Amino acid sequence: MDLDHGMAAKGKRAVTLIPGDGVGPECIEAARRIIDAAGVSLEWDEQQAGASVFKRGIASGVPRETIDSIQKTRVVLKGPLETPVGFGEKSANVTLRKLFETYANIRPVREFPGVVTPYSGRGIDLVVVRENVEDLYAGIEHMQTPGVAQCLKLISRKGCEKVVRLAFELARAEGRRRVHCASKANIMKLTEGLLKRTFEEAAREYPDLEAHHIIVDNCAHQLVKRPEQFEVIVTTNMNGDILSDLTSALVGGLGFAPSANIGNEVAIFEAVHGSAPKYAGKDVINPTAVILSAVMMLRYLGEFSAAAKIEAAVLVTLEEGRARTGDVVGYDRGTPTSVYTETIIANLGRRPQSRELRDYRPLQLPRVPAAPDLVKAGRRRVVGADIFVEAGLSAGALGSSLEQIVADGPFKLKMISNRGTMVYPFTGTLPDCVDHWRCRFVLHDRTAELRDEQLLTLLSQISARHRWMHVEKLQEIDGEAGYTLAQGED
Repeated sequence: MDLDHGMAAKGKRAVTLIPGDGVGPECIEAARRIIDAAGVSLEWDEQQAGASVFKRGIASGVPRETIDSIQKTRVVLKGPLETPVGFGEKSANVTLRKLFETYANIRPVREFPGVVTPYSGRGIDLVVVRENVEDLYAGIEHMQTPGVAQCLKLISRKGCEKVVRLAFELARAEGRRRVHCASKANIMKLTEGLLKRTFEEAAREYPDLEAHHIIVDNCAHQLVKRPEQFEVIVTTNMNGDILSDLTSALVGGLGFAPSANIGNEVAIFEAVHGSAPKYAGKDVINPTAVILSAVMMLRYLGEFSAAAKIEAAVLVTLEEGRARTGDVVGYDRGTPTSVYTETIIANLGRRPQSRELRDYRPLQLPRVPAAPDLVKAGRRRVVGADIFVEAGLSAGALGSSLEQIVADGPFKLKMISNRGTMVYPFTGTLPDCVDHWRCRFVLHDRTAELRDEQLLTLLSQISARHRWMHVEKLQEIDGEAGYTLAQGED
């Protein structure tokens, strides 16, 4: 990255500081005190996001002045932000990640001295690299019928290229040997499969690294069974969110889980944990996750010596065990946050006895072409359409009605599915149907291409009898079907 960008007037590196909600301000204050004590010269630009901003009526939770600050500094250290659950505004955390295209979420997990877990002594040392801006987290949802909701799972080749290449580059920067790609490509062959295919193609450019694909549910199983086999795991957004919380539990919980949101222009560093409002202001919270997020930030800024110094002081503090926070030993007898922070500051310059510090090198960010149409097809053809119909009819009654509609036209009804299972023509199965039907129409002439005017005519004919809510064209791209079959469909 260009370290001249975001320099403050005094020559200090400017960083946007967002204290956050709940326990956020206490954790951020701890990190800031330790960074200052380590002798790093930073200019903190404090800004707001989250609950206080939602209360001002700003639906995104991110005000203009915070956006302006990040555009100037390009680096953010932030505390956790509250997010409405199940209603209201979108997550301010997700908004920040998407606004600045921080396409990869990096979550390291290492065994800590003095933090006893069922996995102590196993040598856990891995990183989850999570795609950060697309997948189901694109948040594109619709009520398709009064009782059926839809969320679009969007996976792009460009998004896969960036996160996969970053995972390989991270492995190199940290001296690691092995990268796993965790996907559900056995079921979602086009979306999750796109990540798998991209990973396997990119792996050829990194012959110095082992590259393995693993089904994500097996990955979760293996993480519980034998986590020490993993070094870097790259995966899609939702899978990464789940797996990274699982991995943090292996080494002591979210209080020890830092993260970095990395983009080619902006990087945001934050703990994985939430705002924990019931502990706010009580001087009891564990700030380690935010402190280690700040360590990741210092490495990003090229401050490798200071980052190692702070990480070593944290490890010495945990190793000696005289200052242990409530999440480790119980909140009735845990070390106050302020005292824990002071202990780390006192340990700056010391080295842990039980742990070697990893040797870090600068992370090379991947450069993927910016053109929206990264993938260009040589040949493509629209061969039919899936029309999603709302109807309280049986599959047989709906099928009969649609057969009548297309009887004299260029289309034939190939099948109807309900929640992914073919129910018409009748297959002998007995699925419990809802009022959301995928009706697949293809042309009688399988060598012809579907024209838009034909599709519009078909939609008009269907709407005369039934309510439809959604249409997907069935495409062949370079001779391959760009759609999947329903369960039971030939």
